[in-house]
Amino acid sequence: MSSQVVVESPGAHRVEEHTPRDPGAGEALVAVHAVGICGSDREVYQGNRPEGYVRYPITPGHEWSGTVWSVGSGVPTSLVGRKVVGEGFRNCQVCDRCHAGETTLCTDGYEETGFTQPGAMATTLTLPARLLHVLPDDADLTAAALLEPAACIAAAALKARTQPGERAAVVGTGTLGMFAVQFLRATSPVELLVVGTRADREALARQFGATDFRLKDELPADGGAEYDVVIETAGSASAARTAASLLRRGGRLVLTGIPAPGAEGLDPTDLVVRQLEVHTVFGAPPEAWAHTVRVFGAGLLDPLPLITHELPLTEFPQAIDLMGTGDPKVGKVLLRP
Repeated sequence: MSSQVVVESPGAHRVEEHTPRDPGAGEALVAVHAVGICGSDREVYQGNRPEGYVRYPITPGHEWSGTVWSVGSGVPTSLVGRKVVGEGFRNCQVCDRCHAGETTLCTDGYEETGFTQPGAMATTLTLPARLLHVLPDDADLTAAALLEPAACIAAAALKARTQPGERAAVVGTGTLGMFAVQFLRATSPVELLVVGTRADREALARQFGATDFRLKDELPADGGAEYDVVIETAGSASAARTAASLLRRGGRLVLTGIPAPGAEGLDPTDLVVRQLEVHTVFGAPPEAWAHTVRVFGAGLLDPLPLITHELPLTEFPQAIDLMGTGDPKVGKVLLRP
């Protein structure tokens, strides 16, 4: 049966019959292959997503891959049958930020697939065709379902501007951290350190290209202060401070995690005196998506080792629970419509 998940309100969901919506002008209808679950999906289900960043009832699902079934008027028919992934942000395309390519800063307000617009936890997804990115014909669609979080890290990697031979570090060993390792490895750093809180992640970090691994508690008081660039992915204020402490004077820091409101942040005196360059990332603009698909197609990005569970769509609550267990054996969880 064609089905979809609908979260009616925090803590209340149903799995119901899904009727595909024919694509209108400028749209495409995609058969969903797989959809990933991340912390923001748990926020939607539990009701602690920040105000304005979810609209109930909603079909979640912003990390997905699929195949184009049909297209509406104004869309090239050559898209039909192609494997694709898609951007989540529904930007207006006409404001100054959109014209500058900074679509995640669209001034027309926040709209995103899976949060305020129907998402991919359904048999099909209809969305603007302009948001699609075409994959190679031989692409593994299961692996490609993780390209949305990868694109967010691609945005960080592009802002980091890492040069061959530099010293790089990643703070955080979750899905985002492991993608950061892979993107940084592709720039040929002379050293690539990963800092985390779980020793069991060392083997995977090294598999992806890390040359060194340290637990956060093992770092010296000053962090080492010798790295040219650090990408933080852990989402805590303490992780941000750790990341800053790793940088040399004039180093570049990119923050991708979102700490809880009210967290004590970086020391502005330290930032100024050491002349640190700080960037942040929220979502992924088209440039980052294009970079991700290019790196994935070149075989430099391997999401498959991050996937530990694949469940049918009907087991949505079990998947949400898995993500919250803290079990080190639980990595990325996928739902298969």
